[in-house]
Amino acid sequence: MGGDSCMTRVAAGVAVGGAVGGAVGAVYGTYEAIRYKVPGLLKIRYIGQTTLGSAAIFGLFLGAGSLIHCGKSY
Repeated sequence: MGGDSCMTRVAAGVAVGGAVGGAVGAVYGTYEAIRYKVPGLLKIRYIGQTTLGSAAIFGLFLGAGSLIHCGKSY
């Protein structure tokens, strides 16, 4: 693990962030769609938008954090 390149760590951070953000976004989107009584098939669209948006933002931040952390050695 000591030979990992910085790009590999950033890519792993983005992937993990996207997965976690997608899971949280799906749960939150489902809750909001039920709470606000979104009609019919628009629920699927609403949940999808929330899932993708949350995954993108969380992946971006975790990737940026991995990039910042990449140069440090402990």
